[in-house]
Amino acid sequence: MLISAAIACSGIVMPATSPTGVANRVWSWRGFQTRYQCLGDEHENAPAVILVHGLFVNADHWRRNLPALAEAGFRAYSIDLLGYGYSDKPYPTSDEATAISGEKGRALGMPEQVIGSASGDVLPARPVQQAHPVEGSVYNFYTWAEQLADFKREVIGSSAGTVLVANSIGSISALQAAIDDEAELFDGVFIVNPNFRELHSAEQPGWVRPLAVPVIGAVQQALRRYGQPLFDALAKPGTVKQILMEPYTDPNQVTDELVEVLLTPLLAEGAADVVFDTLSYSAGPLPEPLLSDSRLTVPVQVCFGEDDPWTPAPRVRALERFATVQSVTGLPGVGHCPHDEAPDRVNPMIVDFVRAVCSAK
Repeated sequence: MLISAAIACSGIVMPATSPTGVANRVWSWRGFQTRYQCLGDEHENAPAVILVHGLFVNADHWRRNLPALAEAGFRAYSIDLLGYGYSDKPYPTSDEATAISGEKGRALGMPEQVIGSASGDVLPARPVQQAHPVEGSVYNFYTWAEQLADFKREVIGSSAGTVLVANSIGSISALQAAIDDEAELFDGVFIVNPNFRELHSAEQPGWVRPLAVPVIGAVQQALRRYGQPLFDALAKPGTVKQILMEPYTDPNQVTDELVEVLLTPLLAEGAADVVFDTLSYSAGPLPEPLLSDSRLTVPVQVCFGEDDPWTPAPRVRALERFATVQSVTGLPGVGHCPHDEAPDRVNPMIVDFVRAVCSAK
């Protein structure tokens, strides 16, 4: 484990201290450098919290939570998953990347699984493709789940307990890590706005699936091959700020600092390959099957912004039907990123959850 002044990310250099004021650290994972942040590590025997970011963002998206969790007496960590932020971005199917893919060694088939609908209804079981459509790609939820487990083992070590806190699509990695957790590394999962992966092949309605899946696949393949000019056109401060106005209900929270910390790492060489590979990932685990998995034995708590334009509120509320889900709490007037938009409401919920599940050990 190193604290590094700078890590070169193909022309983009990680600053020693983030614009948010938190020192950046580097952890070598399976031969790749990954960035993380930590506050509260002086609390040696305190519970630990690992903050898991969402799609195309990074550890700095937790800038309004890390200090509060440390002040509550926890060891608080935020991490860049492989391919994101200032972490290394190997080409998705390069030999060195494929060698560490979390899909290796897993029996990934196409099991019949039950998912939900936007209205909150339970849909009939349907086949769910689990393996990445691009054979060998390292950017899958099984890889990221293994990264989280290794981070707990190698960086955090023993503690009074460890809780995963995840936003959006990061919740899939967190739930998968908890399911894979035979060593009982984790004590709970706190989800901030789950992501239901609507581009997943299983999410398409049955009557349209034979047409939709090939069309979506063709678009994804085109983006992988020819999308760099589009990516370059969109990866600009003004455009990113405009895009963020959609998931954030309060436009005043879309600050220049937010745009800077999210956009800068996306300008690194290889970032576009990760983006398009992720957009091509129309397979893998889905939230409802994960929550119903018998191997998920830790408590789960969910909060969500009721004004989120990307996540249907009835489907989120319906997660209460799962035995592992302790509660689902809606936050009025908040969008897809409540932890950043309304940290004064989210941070106390995280604190209470961590204290409850860790004191129960």
